[in-house]
Parts: sequence; structure tokens; C-alpha cells
Amino acid sequence: MLQITPEELRQQLSTGSAPMLIDVREEWEREEFSIGGLHIPMGELPSRINEIPREEDIVLYCEKGIRSVIAIQRLESMGYSRLGNLMGGMKAWKAMLTA
Repeated sequence: MLQITPEELRQQLSTGSAPMLIDVREEWEREEFSIGGLHIPMGELPSRINEIPREEDIVLYCEKGIRSVIAIQRLESMGYSRLGNLMGGMKAWKAMLTA
């Protein structure tokens, strides 16, 4: 699993070479703040697996980077390999914006 910093992801997003983003937080968390991407709460991953392409680079994120690691481990057990985790999640992303 690739660990990607908020700064690295921000750079990728600005250059147009960004990976697909998947937000595994709950709806209420996403309503408060989001950087976009596909919204699949972690509990819905098994039932929505067909929405996640195997041939693309994907970065998963949550609030602190813990749920996204768990989601990545679940996806890896299903054969996915091109997965990255946003280190520190939205908490780190917000900190980067205010730095």
C-alpha cells in the first residue's frame, strides 16, 4: 500500500495526473468537508465493489487515515493492488491548507 502525503496528492491533483479518489467516510463527514472523488462509506465497500476499477491508481481517504487503511486491506484481499492511502486523512489535508 502506497502512503501519499497531502502535499503529494495536492500536486497530483493540480497537474491533472491524479489518481481516482475514494472517500470512505460517512455522509455527514463528507458534508462537512470533501476533496471530491467517489463516496463509498467503508461499510458499503463489499456491496459496491463493482464501482471500483482494478486497472486505475486509487487513493482512499477518511478523517484520520485509519479507516482508509482498513478499507485498503479489505480491497487488497479481493485482489486490488494499485491502492494508496492519504496519510493523516482530511485532518492532515486541512492542516496543510492552513499552514
